[in-house]
Amino acid sequence: MPVLFLRLLPLLAAVPCLQAQSGGIQVSGSFRTRLEAWRWFESAGEDTYAYSGSLLRVALEQRNATLDWQVEFAAPVLLGLPGNAIAPGAQGQLGLGATYYAANGASRNAAMLFLKQGFLRFHGREKAPRHSLRAGRLEFIEGAETTPANATLAALKRDRIAHRLLGNFGFSHVGRSFDGLEYKWNRGPRSNLTMMAGRPTRGVFQVDGWGGLDAAVLYGAWTRSMRARQGAGEWRLFGVYYDDWREAVKADNRPLLERARDLGRIRIGTFGGNYLRAAETAAGTFDALLWGVLQAGAWGRLDHRAGAFALEGGWQPRALPRWKPWLRGGFQYGSGDGTPADSRHGTFFQLLPTPRAYARFPFYNLMNNQDAFGQLSLRPHGRVALRVELHTLRLAARNDLWYLGGGAFQPWSFGFAGRPGAGRSALATVFDTSAEVALSKHATLGLYLANAWGGGVVSSIYPRGSSGRFGFLELLYRF
Repeated sequence: MPVLFLRLLPLLAAVPCLQAQSGGIQVSGSFRTRLEAWRWFESAGEDTYAYSGSLLRVALEQRNATLDWQVEFAAPVLLGLPGNAIAPGAQGQLGLGATYYAANGASRNAAMLFLKQGFLRFHGREKAPRHSLRAGRLEFIEGAETTPANATLAALKRDRIAHRLLGNFGFSHVGRSFDGLEYKWNRGPRSNLTMMAGRPTRGVFQVDGWGGLDAAVLYGAWTRSMRARQGAGEWRLFGVYYDDWREAVKADNRPLLERARDLGRIRIGTFGGNYLRAAETAAGTFDALLWGVLQAGAWGRLDHRAGAFALEGGWQPRALPRWKPWLRGGFQYGSGDGTPADSRHGTFFQLLPTPRAYARFPFYNLMNNQDAFGQLSLRPHGRVALRVELHTLRLAARNDLWYLGGGAFQPWSFGFAGRPGAGRSALATVFDTSAEVALSKHATLGLYLANAWGGGVVSSIYPRGSSGRFGFLELLYRF
């Protein structure tokens, strides 16, 4: 794929000329190519493999006094997917290479061109419009409705708030969009009301992203920033209604035969909020984050009652200013279902997130999960960002499942998978490191390496070897 990227450079370099001659129509886009290497927990299948995935996005847009429009096409390309990375029984799909392979009709190579976004945006004539309405196919990320002026809060919202429940699954080689409406009302510079109603599109792991799904979401959020003598703060209250009427077998801790008989709709209301605070002191910048939700509704034939929360804190010391260190730590909790035989489903349901934002080694998510973590970020140069993390993962309910996945992406695939915990709680310890280097104004190089030491849950499913590894090299070019 790097060879393909070099061949495309002349075309990408010509884009500024096209913009200058387009009569007000702007052309923009990106090309990302990534080589992924997996060493899944040792199994009976192909647990060690590598493959490449690329995504070209090209958008045309025009902005006018009261009406904007955008049309964007995407072309994902997958090459060299593993053909034998699906093991029998609970061992299942051995990493995302197996997921891409299964989602694309057992093809080792797959590609497609589809409409990623296509919308009209109506807004006021002001430079910063108070009201705006988008209608059509669009990307939507909850928690990213506003961008704080404070750099610490902006980074926390981007990395630790956005994508938890609704996201574009931008890490995948296809992504997710919504067909629907988005309304925004800005009450001055400090308050924002955002509402969205939409149906998720196909995509994520399936390269064909043209169609929609028999599911829908309604979202509303009120965000308000707060001034402080030293630092800044922000809070958000939100609610999400999720309705899924696909006839797909659900992932939960009931026996398969019982789940196969329950194809009833999932209707879940999620209500919660988050609070962010950054404080400037003589010792440096301290930050705090609180996020929490409660859920209620119907999980097919079962009543659904669940919840999740996150508590995090950080410190940017004034020492070593050349390296700009940022130390953070915290605890995340997503409830599990401890009693499979009753009439209630108690596992926190993550809806339609971008799970890799909170699980950089994507073999888990926030469902039935306890995650205690520490993080160190460094910026030794204006173009270089380094980050290391350590996570200790446990199941919240030992009689529930070890879950992974990021939500609906096909009519016939549920979107989340679960493996039995064998009555154990310890899932894994994960250490990872990443580096991001800005090669130029348009190009960025990324490197990621991770190792997971499986606990009792993993070793009960993969007794031959409970250690896993994942890494990738990625090149992103924006134009």
